[in-house]
Amino acid sequence: MPHASSDVLLDRMMTLHPKIIDLTLDRMWRVLGALGHPERKIPPVIHIAGTNGKGSSLAMIRAGLEGAGLTTHTYTSPHLARFHERIRVAGELIDEQALSRTLDTCLKANGPEPITYFEITTAAAFEAFSKVPADYTLLEVGLGGRLDATNVIDAPALTVITPVDLDHQQFLGDTLEAIAYEKAGIIKPRVPVVVGPQKDAALEVIEARASGLSAPILAHGQHWHVATERGRLIFQDETGLLDLPLPALAGPHQIENAGTAIAALRALGRGDPDAAMSNATWPARMQRLREGPLADAAPDAELWLDGGHNPHAARAISATLDTLPNRPTHLICGLLNTKDVAGYMGPLLPHAESLTAVSIPGQTATLTAEETAKAAKSAGHTTYVAESVEGALASITANMPHARVLICGSLYLAGEILKSNG
Repeated sequence: MPHASSDVLLDRMMTLHPKIIDLTLDRMWRVLGALGHPERKIPPVIHIAGTNGKGSSLAMIRAGLEGAGLTTHTYTSPHLARFHERIRVAGELIDEQALSRTLDTCLKANGPEPITYFEITTAAAFEAFSKVPADYTLLEVGLGGRLDATNVIDAPALTVITPVDLDHQQFLGDTLEAIAYEKAGIIKPRVPVVVGPQKDAALEVIEARASGLSAPILAHGQHWHVATERGRLIFQDETGLLDLPLPALAGPHQIENAGTAIAALRALGRGDPDAAMSNATWPARMQRLREGPLADAAPDAELWLDGGHNPHAARAISATLDTLPNRPTHLICGLLNTKDVAGYMGPLLPHAESLTAVSIPGQTATLTAEETAKAAKSAGHTTYVAESVEGALASITANMPHARVLICGSLYLAGEILKSNG
């Protein structure tokens, strides 16, 4: 009997809990038990938490492992254009037949019980991974860590914590220490933890958690170091020095993410660091748009897309723009009402000749274009409002056809761009 399409099943999953986010592991343990605990049957797990750089670090770890001929399952979120992006099985995006079959299995196992969308789709990822052999499973935390639906692996091969910063305070706490405590919840007894660059307050919390669990810690600035020299990436730890190509992912902030990825590969004792640098791809992180309808509509413009949405991400964008040749830069920005809008706008101000605000299509939590424009104006930006990204781009390039245009502010906006520009 054919299964309903994945879109239909995913829509049904959205109705199983009144809240989008409700942090607890009780429902996960219940549904995983009903499924026969697939999370216990998957390949060794590399579990990654953090506020910024999770996806980029994961992409480089995956490229390094696969570059050495190893196979990986990966689970990431959110998706940009299609849900299938969240689940890679043995290196390939899950196909529609396997996804719809797996979602149907999970819905039947859950029955009428309440469960959030992220919880049941995470269970689906475990179910899919349990059916196919691979060498490793790369698991990205959705929100926080301690009570995140992914935090059901008793003994991962490795845990990784990328830089921690203020974000999602309504769920994780309003101090850096509180948020670091949630992220550090993925650390497991005697399992090594690779720690990316951290502010002192966050690092103290992470180190305390690791010490309490006898988890060996491999921290940036203590156990490993990364820098650039003469257009190369230099990584050094207690086992020696590596001279590598710069990361394929754009931006100076990717140097630290690259260091985290290499430290993870060294901790595993497997993988190809050169491949980690050269072969990694991660959409909507300072991604250059060279093809598609948007590029065709502004053939002389330099188009970029970034889905970062918090102050740390804005600082990373700013640092990346610092490295590009001088060119008038104009922003097209859409934001959710759950974000630190002022904190995001500030770092971008020195680089932007203007900011055109848009609403994010299909998102009930979007700031309206007018609200975003008001916040941008308060931060000092020269602001405009447009009904769509296409309209904003047309207005900018009508007078400045050679402008650099950065579409930014939200992964949801980036996803809409990738869908419409595909």
